Amino acid sequence: MAVKEYTFEEICRGITDRNFAPVYVLMGEEPYFIDAIENLLVQHVLNDTERDFNQMIFYGKDSNAVDIMNTARRYPMMAERQLVIVKEAQDLNKIELLSHYVKAPVQSTVLVICHKYKKIDGRKSILTETKKNGILFDSKKIYENKMAGFIVSFMKQRSMDIDGKSAQMLADYLGNNIGRLSKEADKLKIILGENTSKRITPEIIEENIGINKDYNSYELVNAIASKDVLRANRIAGYFDKNEKAHSNQNVLSVLFNFFTNLMICFYSKDKSERGVMQTLNLQWGFQAKDYLLGLRNYTAMKVFDVIHEIRLADAKAKGFENSSATTGDIYKELLYKTMH
Repeated sequence: MAVKEYTFEEICRGITDRNFAPVYVLMGEEPYFIDAIENLLVQHVLNDTERDFNQMIFYGKDSNAVDIMNTARRYPMMAERQLVIVKEAQDLNKIELLSHYVKAPVQSTVLVICHKYKKIDGRKSILTETKKNGILFDSKKIYENKMAGFIVSFMKQRSMDIDGKSAQMLADYLGNNIGRLSKEADKLKIILGENTSKRITPEIIEENIGINKDYNSYELVNAIASKDVLRANRIAGYFDKNEKAHSNQNVLSVLFNFFTNLMICFYSKDKSERGVMQTLNLQWGFQAKDYLLGLRNYTAMKVFDVIHEIRLADAKAKGFENSSATTGDIYKELLYKTMH
């Protein structure tokens, strides 16, 4: 019988509906989702009057598995449940011992194990027992080329709408740092206030976050895909003068991702918008627009050459075989070789 894998949304929904599991093992590279689930459990398992006697917090480095298990086996005081949280469980010595408790957890205890930045060894029986008796969640990093689609969903969960260009602007600016995204989303929600539409536009982002709506990586990719030489060079010139906000490594990474994905599109049977979305596993139609432009304006052989030129530009930017070229010089040479 297959074991159910829970999504972040499903876990959060279960907690808000007060359908608590006796054990939560939260592990993985992305700390944001782990913190969010932990905070939600703190809010919903106990009320304010119950927490003093029924909420216990352990820190991995300063704790041991035996004490955690003994605490988890106690019964709550004047409450239906107790909440036992193990923070920084990646630093807990002999975490595998907890499998003895997870094998037969006390139903009046909610045990939360927060193991950040990496997975628990898949051979450990604590994972097997958690799958049987609790909820195991692998908190994965969002790939940068998936961030724009994720941002659209992220904002919708917060009752805000965002257009494709704005989502890509934020993705290029924030990378896949969801913690920073959450802070910016909270800021935007306050700014939008009681605005019934609550729609985030490039103008709102430019005014309140500081990303220029006309000079950003999203616009550069669009200019290159369109073979708009003048606009592409204007944007690259702006990046050269504002290198703190637009590092060459980030810009070159965005271009590399675009052209490697475009190469994949060339070898896809279906080159329609739907086909591009399926091939690249894109969630939203706006993400396919620049790839469709690229398919019209470039050949597969040219894209192969451009990928090579981006690699050379990256090497020059890092100082290899480059004694005098500035960031601006590197951009100019790359754009010329890309669009001619």
